[in-house]
Amino acid sequence: MLHLHHCISARSFRPLWMLEELQLPYTLHMLPFPPRAKARWFLDENPLGTVPLLVQGDVRMTESAAMCQYLAATHPDAGLDVAPTHPAYGAYLNWLHMSDATLTFPQTLVLRYGRFEPAERQQPQVVEDYSRWFLARLRAVETALQRGEYLCAGRFTAADVAVGYALLLAQHLKLNEQFGPATQAYWQRLQQRPGYRRAMAAQLQAADEQDVPDTPAPDMRP
Repeated sequence: MLHLHHCISARSFRPLWMLEELQLPYTLHMLPFPPRAKARWFLDENPLGTVPLLVQGDVRMTESAAMCQYLAATHPDAGLDVAPTHPAYGAYLNWLHMSDATLTFPQTLVLRYGRFEPAERQQPQVVEDYSRWFLARLRAVETALQRGEYLCAGRFTAADVAVGYALLLAQHLKLNEQFGPATQAYWQRLQQRPGYRRAMAAQLQAADEQDVPDTPAPDMRP
């Protein structure tokens, strides 16, 4: 059985979306945000105190993009993986790593210094600078999507889930109004996927059933 520890709309949404795309059985453990402060017991499960945490037997993972790759590779028949022998394998790995290291990273600074910190510690210049950083790096997505409906291999893959989460976070930050036309159309397509919709519904239902606050911060609720 797969166990996923998750906060509403956090990076753990990536593996949750993957689980729903793959239609795998799993147990979703909802946590208040931030778990390292509001669920101290979780430090025994993950010393980082962060989500996601994915557990399957002896496998324990804490990196959301790596989870996307792991789930796709261990269920190849679903078609969300790209094999090492495929010409698009390099691009696939690049998008998976770019999704977090390049696209989500600047957004976390926008969140922290624009919303999470107390008013006296907020930094409008940091918010502006790293919003620009994110949008500048997003040009790579816009360019790729001018050549096809998905990022690589001519089909929907785990890379689209990983990058799609960065677009979800951008929407929460109201940066989606500055998406290029190809990225905007892509984001609309992703949101129509049944797997995406099931993942959205699953996190809200689980938060309600487990009596966990369903929003980590203002405007972060889907």
